[in-house]
Amino acid sequence: MVRNTLNVPRSLFVGFDTLFEDLERIHQSARSGTDNYPPHNVVKIDDEKFLIELAVAGFKEKDIDIQLKDGILKVKGEVEPVSREYAYKGISSRKFEKSFRLSEFVVIDGADLKDGILVVYARVELPEEKRPRKIELGSAGASKKKEYLKG
Repeated sequence: MVRNTLNVPRSLFVGFDTLFEDLERIHQSARSGTDNYPPHNVVKIDDEKFLIELAVAGFKEKDIDIQLKDGILKVKGEVEPVSREYAYKGISSRKFEKSFRLSEFVVIDGADLKDGILVVYARVELPEEKRPRKIELGSAGASKKKEYLKG
């Protein structure tokens, strides 16, 4: 069982175990400082489109693996070791794995790698029944009114 370090009354939430586990994992990695490599941005283009940018200087396309499973986007990177002698090595090429928990309606449209920045294209695709809709006054009609008011 995961410790409740967030002080959230879990007894008020039923069926959210995986959400709490994700929050605990994020909280622990932030406290330990392990979640900061590689640095990343989440850019909001509009209400439906986002870019997830990761700074992956020194990584090539073949060094990066991106997978989406059960609402979790995982980006892994591992550079094959090169035998070089460095006078100074300031560009990190260490192995990484970064995970992003996505909303159930987020769709990943693809990814690109350019100039040391990995860009993942994401968008929110709400089903029609989840979108807000305007209810017009007087739209119930006589038959609906009778159905609701009988009895």
